Amino acid sequence: MHVFADQANFDAYVSGFLWILKLTGAAAVLALLLGVLLAAFRVSPVPVLRGLGTAWVNIFRNTPLTLIIFFCYFGLFSTLGLSLAEDLDLNNYWLGVVGLSVYTASFVCEAVRSGINTVPNGQAEAARAIGLTFFQTLRIVVLPQAGRAVVAPLGSVLIALCKNATIVGTIGLMESSSVMKDLINSNGDAVIAIFAVFAGTFAALLIPTGYFFGWLANRLAVKR
Repeated sequence: MHVFADQANFDAYVSGFLWILKLTGAAAVLALLLGVLLAAFRVSPVPVLRGLGTAWVNIFRNTPLTLIIFFCYFGLFSTLGLSLAEDLDLNNYWLGVVGLSVYTASFVCEAVRSGINTVPNGQAEAARAIGLTFFQTLRIVVLPQAGRAVVAPLGSVLIALCKNATIVGTIGLMESSSVMKDLINSNGDAVIAIFAVFAGTFAALLIPTGYFFGWLANRLAVKR
């Protein structure tokens, strides 16, 4: 552990995981909002919206995340000149958030749609009988019930998102995996110790998260 006794190395380690948490937090919020909207599209009675939701899920869920992140950097930024921040690290951060969000939203969409399918049809029929529109029915009646059924799947998506956030290092953001690579390159005699510290930190973050979502899913489960 002498590697982390050096203040510069320790600061880099902490900074790397802070970037991971920032990426995960921002992408999770955007992916949840977009995923719920896409789920609404997929169960919509409007064919165009259903087609849009289906196309989004099929395209992004079956495209490697690395390619999406590369497109955000080399396509949106380098080729089209889309800059999301003046600072290079912040720009790469937001490009990473965009890539992670559009990719993760496809999985959120399918999780939410599966939850919608667990709500009895009679609930929606009763809502329509009292004059609610499709989107009012979805927002007021269906989604609150569906949300309780998809806590565990959404927890799994969040954990996967946190691990996927390391891919943003491929476009230059010094997140945890990039820091680990640099530390290993500089300290070849401590490869196992460095790997153990970084892997242990991820485990310390994600294992309790998994247990928390499992507990929450049981707590909010609808007894039928």
